[in-house]
This record gives sequence, structure tokens and C-alpha cells, in this order.
Amino acid sequence: QVQLVESGGGLVQAGGSPRLSCAASGRTFSSSTMGWFRQAPGKEREFVAAISWRSGSTYYADSMKGRFTISIDNAKNTVYLQMNSLKPEDTAVYYCAVDWTSKITIATMEAYYDYWGQGTQVTVSS
Repeated sequence: QVQLVESGGGLVQAGGSPRLSCAASGRTFSSSTMGWFRQAPGKEREFVAAISWRSGSTYYADSMKGRFTISIDNAKNTVYLQMNSLKPEDTAVYYCAVDWTSKITIATMEAYYDYWGQGTQVTVSS
């Protein structure tokens, strides 16, 4: 079935610029929306960014806009989240997810997403 595997997390100093990857497999995603979410301990999961597989259209949470970039490599079936100028408050588990049929143009709410990866921890130190 559908499998999403995140990687690229770890410990990074404030101001660092890691890139997260999400390898997608098990289904055709050409009509899908790919999303990134994050969740800090004890806090609710929040939307980070999303991209339409077909059109490449992107959408970012206000707090991420200008710092984060979401992209897709079609040949690798992989979605990326390039993170720049990280702050300690960016510390969280980062998840990728798939809205398989793009039930809405670009979904920003987790209820629209059908499949989720296991997450990758990003820890930002001062």
C-alpha cells in the first residue's frame, strides 16, 4: 500500500538549513497534494506547506513563508522541504502526508490527508 518515509531530520543549530525528504511509493500520486506538517511535544499538529503534484502550485503557513520551500522530484517520487534560518521554536517532528485525490485545491488541514509518514525529528538548538 501507500508508504511515506521521511528523512533528513536531526540536530541543527539555530540558523541552519536542513532539507527534509519524503519518499512516496505504492500508488500513483499525479493527482495528489503533498503536505508537510509538524508537531512539537505537547502541542497540536500544524500545517507547514503543501504542493500540488500535477501543477506544482504551493502554499505555505504564514510563519513558514519566506523561510521554507516545498518541492517535488517526479522522477524520484520524493517531496522535499528545504528549511532555512531555523529557530528553536521550529523544533518538532515533521510529517509528510498525501491528499490522494486532491479533495480540495491545496489542503491545509490534516483531515484532508489520507496517508501519513512516521515523521522525522528536527531539533534546533540555540
